[in-house]
Amino acid sequence: MARVCQVTGRKPVVGHKVSFSNKKSKRRFLPNLQTKRFFLAEEDRWIILKLSTDAIRTINKNGLITIVNELRAKGVTI
Repeated sequence: MARVCQVTGRKPVVGHKVSFSNKKSKRRFLPNLQTKRFFLAEEDRWIILKLSTDAIRTINKNGLITIVNELRAKGVTI
């Protein structure tokens, strides 16, 4: 599975690792992804989402059913 958040769409970005002598070499910055299990009370079932920690905070703020409805509107199967 790709390292992409299902809610925010965050994915790895490329940058430089800079040493003390200011030499630059390529590196990847990976998003902080967590596999999280939520209980969807409206459908009486558990769902598993691959989320960034920012997306987990968004779900806590807006509610799970709101986020699930937005994902389904985009065409994501849950």
